[in-house]
Amino acid sequence: MTAFWSEVLGTGLLILLGAGVVANVILPKNKGFGPDWLLINFGWGLAVFIGVYAAYRSGAHLNPAVTVGLWTADLPFADNDVVGTIEPSFVNALVYFAGEFLGAFLGAIAAFLAYKRHFDQDADPGTKLAVFSTGPAVRSYGWNLVTEIIATFVLIFWIVIQGETPTMIGPLAVALVVVAIGASLGGPTGYAINPARDLGPRIAHAVLPIRGKGSSDWSYSWVPVVGPLIGGILGGLLGRIYL
Repeated sequence: MTAFWSEVLGTGLLILLGAGVVANVILPKNKGFGPDWLLINFGWGLAVFIGVYAAYRSGAHLNPAVTVGLWTADLPFADNDVVGTIEPSFVNALVYFAGEFLGAFLGAIAAFLAYKRHFDQDADPGTKLAVFSTGPAVRSYGWNLVTEIIATFVLIFWIVIQGETPTMIGPLAVALVVVAIGASLGGPTGYAINPARDLGPRIAHAVLPIRGKGSSDWSYSWVPVVGPLIGGILGGLLGRIYL
């Protein structure tokens, strides 16, 4: 339960701050309003930085693709003085998944509350959905899936092998990798690279009383779930071979 609540807290902060930077940039009448892709990239990177520190007790996965990647690489989910060593297993993975998805859902609700009056303004329904979940710039499910697989592979492969590097700068390094992925590979799909990051807030969008919100785009929702999981498995496998 320590690991579960750690993942809830860390993922919740990740989504609160990540969805928050998107809301700041794209919702009308915000002081940060205006096209600024790099601000979104850096906002998500710093959200990861904070979330990882907050979830140190569980090893700070914050992402089912990370959990799956570590499981595939046969690396411990956590190994610290707080919870001891948590070995990869199906049951332990389910505990992490539950914490990640619940945290993402709650974080999205908190972001909505912070920007409630801006959600009340007139804006395109797709813009309001974009605060919560990702969507493709050019819809092509197969190629959108490929993009998510590649972007997530980069993240998970790096996470698996980074323990062998001499830098050991921890959460800051993860944050910078996320910024790099967003700046380089984020354009086609909005770089979910995290099933919980997309599905949890998408469910929140569906149930929250958002003025003029429109569809939650469930026809696309499988892509940012399946793609990152495949990318996580591939990153874990190659990382295991590499190590």
